[in-house]
Amino acid sequence: MQSLLRATSFAKRSFSTARPAAGTPISKYDKVNVEDIYGKMEQNLEIVRKRLDRPLSLSEKILYGHLDDPVNQEIERGKSFLNLRVDRAALQDATAQMVMLQFISSGLQTVAVPTTAHCDHLIQAKTGSKADLARAIEENKEVYDFLASSCAKFNAGFWSAGSGIIHQIVLENYAIPGLLMIGTDSHTVNAGGVGAVAIGVGGADAVDAMAGMPWELKAPKVIGVKLTGKLHDWTSPKDVVLKVADILTVKGGTGAIVEYFGPGVESISATGAATITNMGAEIGATTSIFGYNERVGDYLRATNRAGVADLAREFKHNLNADEGVHYDQLIEIDLDTLTPHLNGPFTPDLGNPIATVGAAAQENGWPVEISAALIGSCTNSSYEDMTRSNSIVRQAFEHGLKPKSKFFVTPGSEQIRATIERDGILGSFEEAGATVLANACGPCIGQWDRSDDMKKGTPNSIVTSYNRNFSMRNDGNPNTHAFVASPELTTVLSYAGRLDFDPTTDELEGADGKMFKFKAPYGDELPQNGFDAGMETYVNPPANREGLDVIVDPKSERLQLLAPFSKWNGKDIVEAPILIKAQGKCTTDSISMAGPWLKYRGHLENISNNMYIGAINAANGETNNIQNQFTGQWGAVPDVARDYKSRNQPWVIIGDHNLGEGSSREHAALEPRYLGGAAVIVRSFARIHETNLKKQGVLALTFADPADYDKITPSDKVSILGLDSFAPGKDLTARITPAEGASYDITLKHTFNAPQISWFKHGSALNAMKAAAQ
Repeated sequence: MQSLLRATSFAKRSFSTARPAAGTPISKYDKVNVEDIYGKMEQNLEIVRKRLDRPLSLSEKILYGHLDDPVNQEIERGKSFLNLRVDRAALQDATAQMVMLQFISSGLQTVAVPTTAHCDHLIQAKTGSKADLARAIEENKEVYDFLASSCAKFNAGFWSAGSGIIHQIVLENYAIPGLLMIGTDSHTVNAGGVGAVAIGVGGADAVDAMAGMPWELKAPKVIGVKLTGKLHDWTSPKDVVLKVADILTVKGGTGAIVEYFGPGVESISATGAATITNMGAEIGATTSIFGYNERVGDYLRATNRAGVADLAREFKHNLNADEGVHYDQLIEIDLDTLTPHLNGPFTPDLGNPIATVGAAAQENGWPVEISAALIGSCTNSSYEDMTRSNSIVRQAFEHGLKPKSKFFVTPGSEQIRATIERDGILGSFEEAGATVLANACGPCIGQWDRSDDMKKGTPNSIVTSYNRNFSMRNDGNPNTHAFVASPELTTVLSYAGRLDFDPTTDELEGADGKMFKFKAPYGDELPQNGFDAGMETYVNPPANREGLDVIVDPKSERLQLLAPFSKWNGKDIVEAPILIKAQGKCTTDSISMAGPWLKYRGHLENISNNMYIGAINAANGETNNIQNQFTGQWGAVPDVARDYKSRNQPWVIIGDHNLGEGSSREHAALEPRYLGGAAVIVRSFARIHETNLKKQGVLALTFADPADYDKITPSDKVSILGLDSFAPGKDLTARITPAEGASYDITLKHTFNAPQISWFKHGSALNAMKAAAQ
């Protein structure tokens, strides 16, 4: 009761819609006031607490504090669909193109919530930062101009190429405790390190929020991770989340928010916490979050947001979980006994304590020699990360050593780059022979040209401080064995040049012939002389936007205006061919690859030429080779889909567990819809991909009996019956017609609610939104 009274007094003191210009802005780039966010949260939570009469978790406080209708909203973890009012939206350039094209199609003239677009995905790493950035600006001029003009017209902020990775920019400028934000990238969750509920979504979700509509989210379950002990020696925040991934696997967090708490949290910096929440995407979690503490306050002050830190301290009763809160699952990790990990290859949940990697490599035939070591990315490019890695480099200098593996460094932002350059850290890396890449995603998302030194198909191992290591993810080579680790472990392994080196026990030979052992890494949490902002890369929307326009060349190969998808015809789907029965792991990279395909992200017709080309066909164990059920000929997946579309023949996809894990890219849903896909039927979905399919009017369905996946053959025909009575909670029937033998029925489940069924009937969520506005 005392906490509630204190909370209510805060709301009365600070919340006022009558004076929006007063108060404390989130950052110098954003006019949204912290007092308004916290005041509205208090008003909502006073209502919700009375209704639920139970302790609330941290994420529940933030989500329920942002309810559109706290009085009438149904609230049940894992079941209710929450209608939420988000505080802001962030778009990365590869997905922002389709977001802006959809926003143009909506007919709206201005964004209703603060929105920013960030140019970070289209910069390919090859020779080094200056040359790579210059080449990217020239090659992507059409796209960058489109995004800049769209932001100007619709009143959104624009971060130009070279500014840095979206998640680092958000952390430095926009993320605050208690914020609810969405972003069109799965690693939006990075902002949870400072106590924001930050969730990766598809572009259509972002358009809803940008249009001023409530954003819908299925009420997540809550997984608690209690940390005890302290980080020590070689153990880092990255090892915490690598251990969590090993425990929960890539699908263990689906439908849940992961909350970190306990005394061990105090040994983790704000940026270290962001590393942990960043990789929550790799376990399928809706998001991950840490509560407010003074280390978060220190980071806010260091990034010129002292006023925000003061308010968060005052509001911290609602920026941490209540005592006695119930978690749907509880994990405990003792940091005193946690050891450095090297997870992989080919999946981020294959946990390998560093002491066991050598034996595992020998047993599994992994290449032991490390061809490249890469540090940075949105996951690990903080000042603390860079100084700890530099401490390894400085020790190596003392013994006359340089890396045996190729060594690459990616600063996460212009601010980080300028600061580590000023402090001599960047020069130290370069002296060691490192290639410093542009402030961009680069190799982490497949934007890496290795053609000069690594022929495609060559078996090799790389170690990165990135977050994701699926097959072909980093360099397009299916035989690159990628392992993820902390930046300091990645750095020391570059000097060893081998996977079977354990810095906690092993020694290296110095230039003088003497053996030595690296001391544990050390570094500064924050720069002693403050951050250097570097070059100004932000563009504010103009005050007067009258007369501004966005031009799309109809002959462009990069950009294409969208035509509305057709409405449902009111009939069941009858004897649709199975385009492909996807076998095993099928990520969004498998469905819509990145790398060289990124340049077509704004052109739906062209990007659709990569649809499902990375999925393994259960019929033959091959990728991008399926049989056309009409002609009997074998061909590429997109080619067969286009043939079916030309015959006005809808088709379906059959998939395994956790279909669509990985990136948030809605192209993995847009492409099947564009090429005539009617339904995707799987054992289970990754959260974002399921929502993206629904948004585009595709039936996202699951087998009631997972064993039915094994019964279906790629040559079967599938009818989906009962669509005339399609309703929430009501199963559908699929009639399976084999090429030979009798037909049989199976039950299909779904998670569609009434508004989502409207999306299906209208042909897409955007169609439904436009219909409602008429």
